[in-house]
Amino acid sequence: MKEADLLKLFEDTQALLNGHFELRSGLHSNRFFQCALLLQYPRIAEQVCGALVEKMKTVLGALEIDTVISPALGGIPVGHEVARALGKRFIFAEKNADKMLTMRRFKIGQGERFLVAEDVITRGGRVQETIDIVKQHGGIVHSVGVLVNRSGGKAKFDFPTVSLLDIEPVTWEPSECPLCKEGRLPLVHPGS
Repeated sequence: MKEADLLKLFEDTQALLNGHFELRSGLHSNRFFQCALLLQYPRIAEQVCGALVEKMKTVLGALEIDTVISPALGGIPVGHEVARALGKRFIFAEKNADKMLTMRRFKIGQGERFLVAEDVITRGGRVQETIDIVKQHGGIVHSVGVLVNRSGGKAKFDFPTVSLLDIEPVTWEPSECPLCKEGRLPLVHPGS
């Protein structure tokens, strides 16, 4: 799948929003990828996640993994579809009361090999937390797959990372945000 085709799918499903947004990272931006709006259509989710798997195989070769894991909440449909495309088990890490990711429902086996799947990364905090959980429970991270990498190469992990779309929308620290200074557009925190 070409990046232009993926961007068109985001636009057609109204999953690429324009406005004034506060990202989970705390940064402000004039664009926001609402992957849930794209992934609400099962055939599109199957298509884009299948394309991610194919790109990962092209870039990394054989994906010798046992399980796919995703951070909740936005990564769940991506991880599920990636696991389905690979014929592998899928689990997820979820937030605890302190808003940190934790493993509550699932077990990780010693030496179990994982692909970490996510919808969008800006700074990569949730992916890194998921990587840390896998390692803390005796698992081995093989690679990271993400639909949209909006970090501009700034989010780095100690494992091969493949994204279907690499795009760096403009982001600002809140104190430097020109949209805040203009005051025309309300600040929205759309979530995942």
